[in-house]
Order: sequence, then C-alpha cells, then structure tokens
Amino acid sequence: MDFFEFLNTAVTPYHTVDALKSFFKANSFTEAGLVANFEPARAYFVCRGASIIAFRTPKVWGESSRFRIALAHTDFPALRISPNPDGVNAGVCTLHTEVYGSPLFTSWLDRDLGYAGMLAYVDAGSSTLKTKLFRGEKLFRIPQLAVHLNRGVNQDGLKVNPQVDFNALWAGAPESNSSEKRKNLFVASLEKELPAGARLIDFDVQLFDAQPANRGGFNDEWVYSGRLDNLSSCHAIAEAIVGAKPAENDCLVACFFNNEEVGSTTREGAAGNFLKCVLDSLTSPLSSLASRLSSSIALSIDMAHAEHPNHTEKHEPNHAPLLGKGVVLKTNSQKRYASDLMSSAQLRLLCEHAGIPLQVFIMRNDMPCGSTVGPTVSASLGIPTVDIGEPMLSMHSIREMMAANDHADMIKLVETLYR
Repeated sequence: MDFFEFLNTAVTPYHTVDALKSFFKANSFTEAGLVANFEPARAYFVCRGASIIAFRTPKVWGESSRFRIALAHTDFPALRISPNPDGVNAGVCTLHTEVYGSPLFTSWLDRDLGYAGMLAYVDAGSSTLKTKLFRGEKLFRIPQLAVHLNRGVNQDGLKVNPQVDFNALWAGAPESNSSEKRKNLFVASLEKELPAGARLIDFDVQLFDAQPANRGGFNDEWVYSGRLDNLSSCHAIAEAIVGAKPAENDCLVACFFNNEEVGSTTREGAAGNFLKCVLDSLTSPLSSLASRLSSSIALSIDMAHAEHPNHTEKHEPNHAPLLGKGVVLKTNSQKRYASDLMSSAQLRLLCEHAGIPLQVFIMRNDMPCGSTVGPTVSASLGIPTVDIGEPMLSMHSIREMMAANDHADMIKLVETLYR
C-alpha cells in the first residue's frame, strides 16, 4: 500500500478503516464476524466502527500456539463539527467545532481545511438506518487575527481560545437575514451527499489538513504530512501482516483501535472488549485464552518524540531519539508505557535479529509523560507488551514530520515479529 496515498486518503478514522479494509481485501483477507469458523492458514479481518482487527490463523492450532500482536490507533487530534454548528458573523457563515484529543492549537489556523466523515441516513419511506462515508470537495479556513489588530502577538505569543477562535469559515452568508434561512445550512449541505430522497439523521464530520503528504529535506529524507501520528504505525503494521505467511503454530494479529486520543474507554477503543472478543472466538475450542496470552507478545506502536534541534533542553540527555536513527523503545517508571523488563528484552532481540537500530526514550523527570494503547491492552489481557514508535517532530500539529528511513525500519521490525 503506497504510504503517501494512505496518508492522503485516511483523513478521518472511518477513512482509515476503509483504506485498510480495501488493502486487506485486495490481498485475500476475508471479512468475517466474531462467530465465524476460522480455518487454519487463512487471513481474516473484523470491523467495529472505526476500528479493525486483521489476523492470520496458524497452519496448526496446538497447546503451544500463542499470539503475536501489533497494536496501533486509527484516530488523531482533530476539530469535529458540532451537532448544531451553524452561525453567521460579519457576513460569513461559520461552523462551530469541538476539540477532539489534544491538537496543537495554533497549527490549525490559516490552513486549507477539508471536511469528511460518516453520515447516518434513511432512504425515502424507510426507517432502516444506513451509513455513507464521504469527503467534501470544498476547502474551509480558520483565519487568525492580523498582527495589526493583535500588536503584542509576536512578543507575547498567540493564545488560542478554542471556544472563540475555532469557528471555521465555510461560506458567504445568504442575502436573507432570516434566522430560519441561517439555521442548519451546513447540515442541509450534507444531505446533498446522500442518495436522492434520503434523509440525514445524524453525522460525524471533522476538519482535516487538506495539503497532501510530501517529501522534505535537501535529500528528500523526511516526510511532511498531517496525521502521521498514528497513520504511520497503521501503515507499517498493515504492510507487515499482508506480506506475512501463516505461522506454523502462532496466530498473527494486527489491531487498529479508534479513540486512543481521548483515552480509549469506548466501544471501539483499546479499553473496550473488541480485541478480547476476537481472541476468544479464535481460542474457544482450545485451552484458555489467559494461558495463551501470558506467553504471547504485543508491540504497541505509536509515534515517539524526536529531539528537537531548537529545544534540546526538553529531552532527557541520555534518552533523546534522533530522526532517521531507528525505532524507539519507550519506557516509563510510572508505567505510562507498557514496556517492562522481559518485553523490552524481547524487542531488543527482535531488533538484533532484523539488524534494526534501536533508540530508547524516557521523559524528563520534571515533565509529565503521555501514554498509548499499550498499558490498557496489557493490563486487561495480561499480555506482555512493549511500547515502541518512530521518532517525529511537531507531534499533534496539523502537519507533522518524520524520517522516511525510520518508517522502513518499523515495517521491517513488524515483519520480523510476524516471521
């Protein structure tokens, strides 16, 4: 799957899963339900909303069979269009947005913004709910205040109030000032995306960076794109499991969860029961799931903070990953990452076997540490888990940066896990 095409296509979690489904289907994976009779040495995938789990069953299930799992997430920080978004100010139609996750606020200003998501609707004369994935063709914008009207901005820094400053400009106001004319203008525009006669019931739509992914740097060594966190990890895992062959005894699993950026405690998130349901359906005729998981391994793959050349003081000096220097092992004494002695040791052996350089990241003691799906899955399932990632800059910006070489190393590492 072309990396740049994936980055440009996966503009919402729904689009991420749709792209992964298409890739899996094109490579002979079968879409299944949780009660399917999974045959040996076959490839399947199961979906739940904007989450998807793909797996290759072993040639032979036995008492020694275990799971080799890679974990990532399909979502990313964004601005979601609120249920009643329409407003008119200064002759312009605006959309009220709601912050999803923790985006870098200032990066969303003065950008070309697309809009996309999922629509729920019913056909004329029907009460059966249907859904439609869509991507709008127009560009919106959130302009910041000119320096002439905010004289101290360059000295004091830009302070963004998300309630006030994140109203997106999407159209010129209609000539009529009637409140009815102004009401639900954007919602009415969404209905044009539906089949003729259909009625929109609800929507989940968000804004996204419309600028395509691109190469950067004098030697084209970097990748510039929106949504690298965590589409890069999704792409690496998908590439690896599609290229893998069925293992003799082990089941190879690729998990792509939604809602990591808001804590994972959702039906589609890592704290939900989606993965356990899938693993239960695979092991039900055999020994208990718990006994298999304790001897299994999971790679929790999420992006890592590369050392910033202009702010080296923000990193722990002996644990500052560099762009282009390999995969990052993430560890934290407060257990914000799932890495422990044995899972980290297993990762080191995998990297040695694959000839992949390994860097180590810990957060400074005087700064809080983020987290991933790793601790959630490891705690709920009891599976040894290690947190890893590709080093990047501008994490949670609308447009991020990473090294192409690190992505190639990550794909190679997950391929080694599945080999």
